[in-house]
Amino acid sequence: MLAPGSRVALVAPAGPLRDERDLEHALENTRAMGWEPVVGSYVLERDGYLAGSDDHRLADINRFAADASIDGIWCIRGGYGAMRLLDRLDFDAWRRHPKTLIGYSDITAVHAAIGVHAELVTYHGPTARGQLTDFTRTSLRAAVVDGSESCGRAHDVITLCGGRVRGRLAGGNLALVASLCGTPYAPSLDGAILVLEDVNETVYRIDRMLTQLRLSGALGRVAGIAFGHFTDVPDEPSNEQRPLADLLRDVARRCDVPCLANIPLGHIADQWTIPLGAFAELDADAGTIQIER
Repeated sequence: MLAPGSRVALVAPAGPLRDERDLEHALENTRAMGWEPVVGSYVLERDGYLAGSDDHRLADINRFAADASIDGIWCIRGGYGAMRLLDRLDFDAWRRHPKTLIGYSDITAVHAAIGVHAELVTYHGPTARGQLTDFTRTSLRAAVVDGSESCGRAHDVITLCGGRVRGRLAGGNLALVASLCGTPYAPSLDGAILVLEDVNETVYRIDRMLTQLRLSGALGRVAGIAFGHFTDVPDEPSNEQRPLADLLRDVARRCDVPCLANIPLGHIADQWTIPLGAFAELDADAGTIQIER
């Protein structure tokens, strides 16, 4: 847990920051949470769609992972690029000096790899540069400061398949979860409560990624599924002919496990901080996810 005064490192392991204002927002958010920010050496670098070279992005995250004085690592943004670092992450350092990792979107890759190879709970939550709403801040504080319930029940959840189940939380961004299939960094979905979200993906691409998970056998092993939000879906005629809601109902029917949709997860203002790797209970009839502490 991150107490007041905890030293929290700010890193950019994926896409580049827009400009120094992103870093300023990250510093403000870190201090507003009561933590002391420690900025990575290379966070303002840019190499096309990456936040600097692989070596530099890796150097920041590995240095902070090995530093016993650092209590947490908060990723400033997502984007793309974290996958490129997985085979050189210092998992021994994470095991020696466990710390809180926070981020979402492309950071799903780092969550999965650390979960598999260091067996730590990590936190699918807002990036450090974001504008934290009261809802998001409350959930983040509950998860990483108080160690209390960070999920529960949210408005507008939809029950796709009823039932109640217990399992470890796994997942995050669908594109990353699907891309990790067949690699040594894919999250274990055996008996898991799988949480999924995505952004800028048309329905047929979401279908293709979910089908990949099904054909790999991964979806056949989950205990339950909780879909978050799939935002900014491109406007295509096929989306109206086969809407996203129909696709998610089809997946729930095929898997035949407790399944929710529209939990506050994804590229949205109000989002839960979800402790990946922790045990939870999904009650699809009640529309809740309760974290075990």
